[in-house]
Amino acid sequence: MLLSPDALSAALAIPDLSADSTHAVRLVVDEVVEALTQRWRVPAVEHRPHPVVDVADNYDRLGYAPDAVTRDARYSHYVTPTTMLRSHVSAGIPPALRELATTPIPDVLLVLPGMVHRRDAVDRHHVGTPHQLDLWRIVRDHPMRAADLAEMIEIVAAAVVPGAQVRAEPAVHPYTVDGRQVDVRSGDEWVELAECGLVAPAVLAAAGLDPTHWSGLALGMGLDRAVMLRKGIPDIRLLRATDPRIAGQLQDLAPYRPVSQQPPARRDLSLVLDAADADVELLGDRARAALGPDADALEELSLRAVTAHEELPARLGTRPGQVNALVRLLLRPVDRTLTAEAANALRDRVYAALHEGPVQEWAAR
Repeated sequence: MLLSPDALSAALAIPDLSADSTHAVRLVVDEVVEALTQRWRVPAVEHRPHPVVDVADNYDRLGYAPDAVTRDARYSHYVTPTTMLRSHVSAGIPPALRELATTPIPDVLLVLPGMVHRRDAVDRHHVGTPHQLDLWRIVRDHPMRAADLAEMIEIVAAAVVPGAQVRAEPAVHPYTVDGRQVDVRSGDEWVELAECGLVAPAVLAAAGLDPTHWSGLALGMGLDRAVMLRKGIPDIRLLRATDPRIAGQLQDLAPYRPVSQQPPARRDLSLVLDAADADVELLGDRARAALGPDADALEELSLRAVTAHEELPARLGTRPGQVNALVRLLLRPVDRTLTAEAANALRDRVYAALHEGPVQEWAAR
């Protein structure tokens, strides 16, 4: 399950908003880095490696187990058997640490912003190409401890969402010890902002940094969600909108002013699938690929019900090992009105890409 050359080219052509100095995604990066370097009085070194990385850097050298489910080709985009589109910006950390081992800086903040590629659900809070920011403070001969991690959490949260209520809950990551998940209060709910911890000694040792002398703090944050929290943006697709009424508001970190939208067009699909394919993240990824440049019109894909072959009527023509999946599409571009005819055409493109049964139902034919 390797990416085709066309799929790879399409993925690499997607603009990385964290590299746009005027976009709100980058403005959040700058505010957080400035807050940390001012408090700690340390230099920041930014790394922006190529999106195609060694699988070993993306997984092995960060401590992921050989059988970790995230390695499965259903969830990661492999380019060759040994390279992949990075699934997190942490893939740039092993090379950055190796460089630090060659040219030591006794106290430094490693800054890795960028876009990543993953299979994910389709809804207002998730896309297949989110932006992330990794911040790793690496220190020699001054052990980092839980109190230092708590300080980092406080600085980052205050920079992203000033005045918000913050909590840090225990969490497990393969490349940290004493891990934490950082949540902030947004309205009536807690929303995850970041994950962090003390850098695992094995990660340092693998890069050539003696963990008896070196230690560190590691924090990873979803930049899209950070911007949405900061500005009060309700839909992640708005971050890439071209409508001037929306795009103009993404040049600063001021509160977002809603732009009127039409109701979504709902289309329900009855799909025959192999049982292993009845996964909302996999279906979402395939739906995005089928729609290509029109993927921004897909607001949400949800899996409503799954029925096994043995429970289905013969008229559906399913085989053992297949299922009938009821999938709902919500179609609503963020910057234009969608006609019923256009919605049906989009529905049929998704249906053609996902349906594996002999009996077909088209909306526009």
